[in-house]
Amino acid sequence: MIKIIASDMDGTLLQNGCQQVSDRAIAIIKQLHDKDILFVAASGRQYPNLYRNFKDVAKHMAFICENGSLVMYQDRVLYKSAMDHKLAKELCQTIYEREGCEVLISGQNTSYLIPKTDSYIDRMKNIVKNNVAIVTSFHEIPEDIIKISVYEIEGISHSASYFTSLFGDKLKATISGEQWLDFVNPFVNKGAALSHLLDYLSLSPDEAMAFGDNYNDLEMLSLVSYGYVMDNAVPDIKNRYSYKSSLVEDTLENLL
Repeated sequence: MIKIIASDMDGTLLQNGCQQVSDRAIAIIKQLHDKDILFVAASGRQYPNLYRNFKDVAKHMAFICENGSLVMYQDRVLYKSAMDHKLAKELCQTIYEREGCEVLISGQNTSYLIPKTDSYIDRMKNIVKNNVAIVTSFHEIPEDIIKISVYEIEGISHSASYFTSLFGDKLKATISGEQWLDFVNPFVNKGAALSHLLDYLSLSPDEAMAFGDNYNDLEMLSLVSYGYVMDNAVPDIKNRYSYKSSLVEDTLENLL
């Protein structure tokens, strides 16, 4: 019997660039809660962003944030993985110096930007709707860093190999969207984060379902007994799993 359901956000629960969870999804999460099934948002996004997206049901949920670097449940930190400060600084400087690339530095509740363009600030504040702080130097960041991301408006495929060749042996690098490459500690991923949550709740992977569409979902999809890959996923991801879904809401309604 399914007791916990984890879903990726962008490209999975949020499709076609949508930035807001549907009313239908919120209603389904309420019904799942009534049946003692915990819904988990598992995303590269920050905690405040995710919480706002689910505000009507957030108190009944758990959150795997920043690609697994942070796990929140009932507004408590269950797990957090901070990056080495010196290595994080080096990565940030390398991203900043790369033409066409912007850096996103993630703390527990804040995204720190050292922006090159106003359009990047506008995207993160008004489209992605993160809690954002603008800094002029890496040294102005007052907290642990749990994830560093590269944003390349022309597509991360232009620079992914460049960054992974420099830092891929020290940090885990994962493409999380057409324009994004995320770096976290080597042992961090959504699957490991979900495993922490399962242990805390005394649940097993046999009682878990997950939805995803991209490389940062692989470990989570492989951990659970019911790993659903989206029809719009890249072929390499799609071919690894037998369970498929065109819309998360449609699949979840079959549980109710």
